[in-house]
Amino acid sequence: GLTEGWRELLTRSNGALTRFRAGSANANTQSQGPARWSLLAAETWETAHSVVIRVEIPGINEDDLTVDIDGNVLRIRGEKHAGLEQESRRYHLVERAYGHFERRVPIPHGVDVGMAEVSYRSGVLVVILPKTESIPPRPLLLAK
Repeated sequence: GLTEGWRELLTRSNGALTRFRAGSANANTQSQGPARWSLLAAETWETAHSVVIRVEIPGINEDDLTVDIDGNVLRIRGEKHAGLEQESRRYHLVERAYGHFERRVPIPHGVDVGMAEVSYRSGVLVVILPKTESIPPRPLLLAK
């Protein structure tokens, strides 16, 4: 039911929920301010030679993104602009978040940052990080 759907959404979005701080180009609203939180959904998987991270960041210019590695965490920072503000606008619904944000995604293995491949297309950031050791992913056995 609906309760189950909300529970799943909250569980899955635990790490994806990202706070947006007021920037220089926030939406001007008369009835309510812009949203302060947004979901930047990510997925991570690995092959024998690399770790791949994909993060959905729609509605942002590539020039407004900064991607780096901080320890064993991929750090994505940026600013999402609202565009040209028009004081005559009277918003009825504001669900999109604007401003500065930072999203952190854990990296499960040691990687070679110097050989990283980064691309941003159709609102999806893709980062491919070669592992420092080629270790194929393998399932863990449960103790009996």
